[in-house]
Amino acid sequence: MKNDSALYVGRVMHQRLRPARHRLSYRVFSMLVDVDELPALSQKLRLFSFNRFNLFSLHESDYGAGDGLGLRPHVEQQLHAAGLRTGGTIRLLSMPRILGYAFNPLSVYFCDRPEGGLEAVLYEVSNTFGQRHSYLIAVDEAGRHAQRIEQHCAKHFHVSPFLDLDMRYAFRVELPDADRQGLGIGITASDAQGPVLAARFDARRRPLGDAALALVFFSHPLLTLKVVAAIHWEALRLWAKGARFRPCPPAPAQPVSIVGTKDS
Repeated sequence: MKNDSALYVGRVMHQRLRPARHRLSYRVFSMLVDVDELPALSQKLRLFSFNRFNLFSLHESDYGAGDGLGLRPHVEQQLHAAGLRTGGTIRLLSMPRILGYAFNPLSVYFCDRPEGGLEAVLYEVSNTFGQRHSYLIAVDEAGRHAQRIEQHCAKHFHVSPFLDLDMRYAFRVELPDADRQGLGIGITASDAQGPVLAARFDARRRPLGDAALALVFFSHPLLTLKVVAAIHWEALRLWAKGARFRPCPPAPAQPVSIVGTKDS
């Protein structure tokens, strides 16, 4: 598998299934970056910088505990805690800062084994209350070299003010690969009665370069600001439909929920 960095341009869809039905869809893009390539990308690209301001930038303080720990040390710390292999390629799928501002409802780390093959996926979730939590899910042997994987975990972190905590997530991921154009991440949130919310990000791969960055800047202007505005606008529409508001509880004491190990 080739692990070169790329742009993924597509659409996000959210569909609330009950008690009030509600659907939204909007155009977005994300960067897929090999975390070890970030300094070199910053040198190579004029419109992208690592840990400093630019039209597009990626700052390590926007991820993990926000304590300045590098992306690889942060992720490998979680892999080690789960008894999983470290030392392989780590690719981060995330929206970059645009003119210094970023908000990522979901960032995904694809963590490979040293000899190749997917070891685990780390799903990093942020809410609009300034909190962040991650779910680390090991990949079983069948998914090691698969094009698509399905993973599950209990919900431990408050995201939407209209959803309860007592739910489960199902992740269905079409993995990024330089030999394939498509990428897809589907998330279903379910309670005891069944699915409540379905969300998807479907995108196509583009080479990561200054021309491509300039194009998405003008085709998706101020994307990260628009994401936050859309979240609040859609929340208002849900409230108008009668959705019940849940106050935000404290974030979990542990910043990462470890869902499984390679032996579980």
